[in-house]
Amino acid sequence: MSDDPTERRPSDAPLDRPAEVDQTGAIERATTQPIPAAAADSEDHGWFSRFGSQRPADGASADGHTGSPADYPVGVPYAYPGGAMPPPGQPVGAAPSAAAPSAAAPSAAAPSGAVPSGPAPVPLLPPPTGSPVAAYPAPTGAPRRRRGLLVTGIVALCLASGVVGGVAGQVLEDRVVSSIRALPEPGPGVTDRPAGSVANIVARVLPSVVTIKVDAGPEGSGTGSGFVIDDRGHILTNNHVVAAVASNGSIEVVLSNGETEKATVVGRDVSYDLAVLRIKRTDLTPLRLGASNKVVVGDAVIAVGAPLGLDQTVTSGIISALDRPVAPGAGDDLSFINAIQTDAAINPGNSGGPLLDLSGQVIGVNSAIARVPSAGSSSSGNIGLGFAIPSDQARRTADQLIATGKATHPIIGVLLDRRYSGEGALVQDESDAVTPNAPADKAGVEPGDIIVRFEGKPIRTPDQLIVSIRSRAVGETVTLTVERDGKQIDLRMTLEADPEK
Repeated sequence: MSDDPTERRPSDAPLDRPAEVDQTGAIERATTQPIPAAAADSEDHGWFSRFGSQRPADGASADGHTGSPADYPVGVPYAYPGGAMPPPGQPVGAAPSAAAPSAAAPSAAAPSGAVPSGPAPVPLLPPPTGSPVAAYPAPTGAPRRRRGLLVTGIVALCLASGVVGGVAGQVLEDRVVSSIRALPEPGPGVTDRPAGSVANIVARVLPSVVTIKVDAGPEGSGTGSGFVIDDRGHILTNNHVVAAVASNGSIEVVLSNGETEKATVVGRDVSYDLAVLRIKRTDLTPLRLGASNKVVVGDAVIAVGAPLGLDQTVTSGIISALDRPVAPGAGDDLSFINAIQTDAAINPGNSGGPLLDLSGQVIGVNSAIARVPSAGSSSSGNIGLGFAIPSDQARRTADQLIATGKATHPIIGVLLDRRYSGEGALVQDESDAVTPNAPADKAGVEPGDIIVRFEGKPIRTPDQLIVSIRSRAVGETVTLTVERDGKQIDLRMTLEADPEK
């Protein structure tokens, strides 16, 4: 049996805790499933639907009024001063027909100087030269004030005609110009965004984020995310994204511009859930790995990846917790992550994508999501709790995988009793529970000790101790606080590499 508390094999099964109902949610990896196609006879057209433009009902105009231009009679004349237009066939300005009584002639019974009872026709044009004056009879005895009003009406009509003609000409000119002139383009710089804004950061990092498609043949296919980490074609992602095709299958990397490249596995590590791929491209811009030990709860973050196969998707949120012990997977695929927790939306397919700070640096690798205990993995999705591998851990592991194809794990050399339900991590009360000459033995840890603190931070469960140890580098010196016979003792030790790895 291994003396490494981070190595739990099937032989350790008797030490596992009794099965309990998880009331706080379960952790699962953010792998993805194909987007389901809509049934042909279903009214639901898949996951997406388009909104059509709103149109008025038949018989209603765009401004909401009912009716159409056909409802208005054609040929209704405008009102002209002095009366309507001449009858059809009679030219403007022609003398009245002889058969028709003159409307302007005063009645025989009318007294001299009286205003005629009927409307007097008003010529719209001056009389032709040489035409008889009798063709344009004037009312006998009409007052001068009447003549002034008529002249004023003629002048107003001429002015109105000029205005209408000018407007009509301008409209015609505008239509001609607009038909040959393209819509104006945005001026230079109008789409720039301030440095530090989400839009500005995303514009810079998107070309470095890739979508990873794996095809494992009969075992199925899947989609994950990754990002470029150097100028030699290396891409960092999660181990569980490519584990199914590590020995047999194909990996395809889709770049931000849609180009695809075949990828090979350089190295992968189950315990940290990280893998490095390589493509034959050296012209890609790498993302910079930031210092995850500098982030604090409340920092704004951005997640980029391909959730549900939707590549180049961006979500944002904050860091909602740090040092969250997360152990996704099971059996030989079990990982231990001292995770960064975020409320940025992370869904199946985000795995392996970067979690960025507002300087555009990677502070985590998105790896797992929480789900409601009653929900099956096929129906799980973002519920505001996502988990990322800290960039400090990712950097160390990626360097090792590129250099040697595998990663080293620090150990202290004790066996933990998982049947213990109190606070802390209990070292088995057996003679072989502490490996001789291992870090714990050299520091003075004894069987039956309860480890209650690691580097001054409280330890509540065995998993919390494991991920705390795994988050450190081989060769680091750390402090364990153990409880023995009711007293607490601080012990210093130097972490060593697992000899079996």
